Amino acid sequence: MRLIIVSGRSGSGKSTALDVLEDNGFYCIDNLPAGLLPELAERALVHTELLHPQVAVSIDARNLPSHLQRFPELLDEVRARHIQVDVLFLDAEEGTLLKRFSETRRRHPLTNENRSLAEAIRDEATLLHPIADLADLRLDTTSLNLYQLRDALRLRLLNTPEPGTAFLVESFGFKRGMPVDADLVFDVRCLPNPYWKPELREQSGKDEAVRDYLAAQADVEEMYQDIHAYLLKWLPRFAASNRAYVTIAIGCTGGHHRSVYIAERLGAALKPALKNVQIRHRDLSE
Repeated sequence: MRLIIVSGRSGSGKSTALDVLEDNGFYCIDNLPAGLLPELAERALVHTELLHPQVAVSIDARNLPSHLQRFPELLDEVRARHIQVDVLFLDAEEGTLLKRFSETRRRHPLTNENRSLAEAIRDEATLLHPIADLADLRLDTTSLNLYQLRDALRLRLLNTPEPGTAFLVESFGFKRGMPVDADLVFDVRCLPNPYWKPELREQSGKDEAVRDYLAAQADVEEMYQDIHAYLLKWLPRFAASNRAYVTIAIGCTGGHHRSVYIAERLGAALKPALKNVQIRHRDLSE
């Protein structure tokens, strides 16, 4: 039995998340009153004819504020029924949310004659704080297009072949901002940069020539070994604390060379010990 609760500010991608889950066999309900969550869990997941019932619900700012405040106790009620529950919270920078609404004819659910769109977006964050605070997985969709968001959701929510904590090793470029959903961030900008080698500039950390160049640098190897030793020691402690998702972010300037190389090596090296390890390159065009 599995229940995924999808929440987040309006315009962050909740509808896309429900579409992805529905395409993958989940029974999806949009705008569920939060107060009905325990009853839904009982009826749809416990007393059901399905062998492996999977349900996804969206709970957002359209709910009664009093129900949203009660979300922590409602979630505890559901988990007390021995149901696997994942809380997904989607968000984006305020400027991005404003832009998305300005490009559509949709009206924000909290706007009225006394509240502007910008104020509504800020108020929504406060209203949804009880859910955001308990999220098992947070995704920042600021820099993701529709297809990238779908891929990220499939990777994090659906591609979990092993039980236990799902670890994501993610490369990124600082010039596009840090991933806000990262639990651990390692900055590798101090390492030699293949970008300044004309013959390597258009390649990435997944290409052999770049790998060979970085592998020959003593500083690169020393940093890799230090990060690897740290993660090998402490990530099992994250798993022991019953964390559902842990994101390890490796950042360089552009997110094409050094961070990609380190992330690829770390992901491969951690898989034998941690099993459920995924690798993603946020700023690398495949």
